[in-house]
Amino acid sequence: MTEAVTAADSPAGGELPGDGDPGLHYLMARLARVEERVRRAVQARRAGDPEPDDPFRGIYLTDDAVQRLLDDPAAVPEPDAIDPDRDAELTALAHPALRLPALERDFGLQPLDTELLLVCLAPDLDRRYEQFYGYLNDDVTRRRPTVGLALGLCGIPPASAGARARLSPAAPLTARGLLVVEDPERPLLSRALRVPDRVSAHLLGDDTPDPGLLDLLTPLHPATAPPAHDDAARHLAAVIRRGIGPVYLRETPGGAARSLGAQALAAAGLTAHALDLTRLAARTDPADAVAAAGREAALTGAGLVAAPVEALAEHPALLRELAALPVPVVLAGRASWDPAWADRVPLLAEAARIGADQRSALWRTALAATAPEGATGLDTVRQDAAAVFLLSPEQVERAARTAHQQALLSGGPLTDAHLLHGARAQNTSGLERLARRIEPAVGWDDLVLPPAVLARLHELAARARHRDRVLGDWNMRPGGGRGRGVMALFAGDSGTGKTMSAEVIAGALGLDLYTVDLATVVDKYVGETEKNLERIFTEAAGVNAVLLFDEADAVFGKRSEVKDAHDRYANVESAYLLQRMESFDGLAVLATNLRANLDEAFTRRLDLVVDFPLPEAEQRIALWDRCLGRAVPRGPDLDLGFCGRAFELAGGDIRSAAVTAAYLAAEGGGGIGMPQLVAAVAREYRKLGRLCLPNEFGPYMSFALPPGGGT
Repeated sequence: MTEAVTAADSPAGGELPGDGDPGLHYLMARLARVEERVRRAVQARRAGDPEPDDPFRGIYLTDDAVQRLLDDPAAVPEPDAIDPDRDAELTALAHPALRLPALERDFGLQPLDTELLLVCLAPDLDRRYEQFYGYLNDDVTRRRPTVGLALGLCGIPPASAGARARLSPAAPLTARGLLVVEDPERPLLSRALRVPDRVSAHLLGDDTPDPGLLDLLTPLHPATAPPAHDDAARHLAAVIRRGIGPVYLRETPGGAARSLGAQALAAAGLTAHALDLTRLAARTDPADAVAAAGREAALTGAGLVAAPVEALAEHPALLRELAALPVPVVLAGRASWDPAWADRVPLLAEAARIGADQRSALWRTALAATAPEGATGLDTVRQDAAAVFLLSPEQVERAARTAHQQALLSGGPLTDAHLLHGARAQNTSGLERLARRIEPAVGWDDLVLPPAVLARLHELAARARHRDRVLGDWNMRPGGGRGRGVMALFAGDSGTGKTMSAEVIAGALGLDLYTVDLATVVDKYVGETEKNLERIFTEAAGVNAVLLFDEADAVFGKRSEVKDAHDRYANVESAYLLQRMESFDGLAVLATNLRANLDEAFTRRLDLVVDFPLPEAEQRIALWDRCLGRAVPRGPDLDLGFCGRAFELAGGDIRSAAVTAAYLAAEGGGGIGMPQLVAAVAREYRKLGRLCLPNEFGPYMSFALPPGGGT
């Protein structure tokens, strides 16, 4: 600590490190000037110290030392002598492309800021400075420069208000995270100064992202943006280059706001970092993370694409800090912009929904880009099968990667089923808290319905598959705030196949089916039912699925004449649903066995009405055969033709009777014969409140009688 410092120890005394790297060479040349000032300060300190070799120096203060402080106020070191040759050398080295000059330019640093930064950076590059600064601080435990020491080494009086302001919280050095002022409980001149590791690493040529931001920041590639956004990206790039900002892109489900933002930043000559605002809102230090994200963008010459904005709707202060960052910021979200979110007025723009053809192209690109070595099936899968999903380009890329993983797991080529699985994996789980999710397990061949009903169901699937082209590209539903949803009503008696048909539609489109539980919707308190429905519609708009309202008449009932407050609030509920259905963007099916109870105004808003009749005899025979399946053993006396002609049951009742017969056969240790099947039908009759009459059961009447006799 008290040994003399020789010229041989100094980088200035010989060849500068980093001669092969111009940026490092320039940085070390600047630090050599800092070392000259430190050397003079140490030598001056030793010359005026009567006890320079005291082994306990810096640990205590003697009475004599206190008296010396009183008698000899600290002198300010003389500024650097002007050396024309050395200054000319540094000027020649200071190419704008080097990191330190670029840092000065991009962060708006003044010469004093740079000198302070270099003084504080020295211990991170040369450990000898820890001993120097400990000696100059008169405290061996404090090995970083203090505010007073840093100002003194720069030749600035510690009482200079202008110099002290360069270290205030609003100054570029501290506000933008290049320098940290520690020990806030100490007087200003005694507070330690530290350069964050990310800044020192950047100046040394290391572009590894800040570890504290790994869960928040990810690189965005403009190549995933659809070509249809090229014009919009060029216009936004012109705005970004002029420093107008921030930009707010409002998108609809299936939009590409993030990719559009990345494309615009690329056109402006910047890379793009995606900032996840949902994760930011969950951080314990969100304000520090915002500042660090802005510093990372500035260090790497990038802009930020921050989404979704609605995640910070309850934290407007964070949004204001984000919008005020001195780097290009593109905000994205589905909510309308609230002026209270930022002090700076943003440029408001719309990120249009991606069309089906563009999504098919995105799928092709993503599948090719994410294909593992040796992957097969890329030429046989149909991208248009997955194009029905309203996914953003980022979701398409994740879905393609998931599809390839599923193909590897199955050990075969990539198939349409893998594509659909990857697309469904992008659905959020928010709707599962409000509705029951059903993964379709039936197909068109499982339906036993009249040809006219089947034709209407195929038409419904076609509407859902081509709605983007018809309603979007062809603009067949203009104005009025109308959504691009498809609404259908399935009407018919219980058990006629309404729910199963909805499941088949979902399976044909590769979507999941969500059945709304009315117990979670209807609430006795005024206005709560509408709030629950709004949550369902909002979540469903962001999920690629079929939404089924079973027993829909309980919610979509007729409006009536207002006689009391109950009627008025019931009418408000129906009016809300009428408006909400108009703006819905998803695929919804209303199922009811009491069609007459639905308000007539709902009919106009429905795209299709499908009536499900009770099955005829031939259809009942087919239903008996389908419900029994091929795995259940059948007795030689089984007469499905008689069952179909004699028992007028709906499909749901037939399925229930078939399951009961299977249990009876399993208990008896044999296959299903007429005794088990007729006994099961008799049980269904009693559940339905129907009598078991001999003219229906014919020769099998004895099997229908319960134990102990009776009918």
